[in-house]
Amino acid sequence: MTMTKFKDIKGKSAADLKAKEIELKKEAMNLRFQKAQGALKNTARCRQVRREIAQIKTAASQTAAKKGK
Repeated sequence: MTMTKFKDIKGKSAADLKAKEIELKKEAMNLRFQKAQGALKNTARCRQVRREIAQIKTAASQTAAKKGK
């Protein structure tokens, strides 16, 4: 999987962002379990997932701040 570009994330609705965040958090949990068992093949994916979650949270807070003005 490749990382999503931030400009693509910014264009999504709040509901889409929330759904994607939940999906990525589940993936992050699965990756943590695989890492603990020693079965994780792509260790870089952990970092990618964390960054994508952070980008989604940033985009969501920016949209919320714009709506608040």
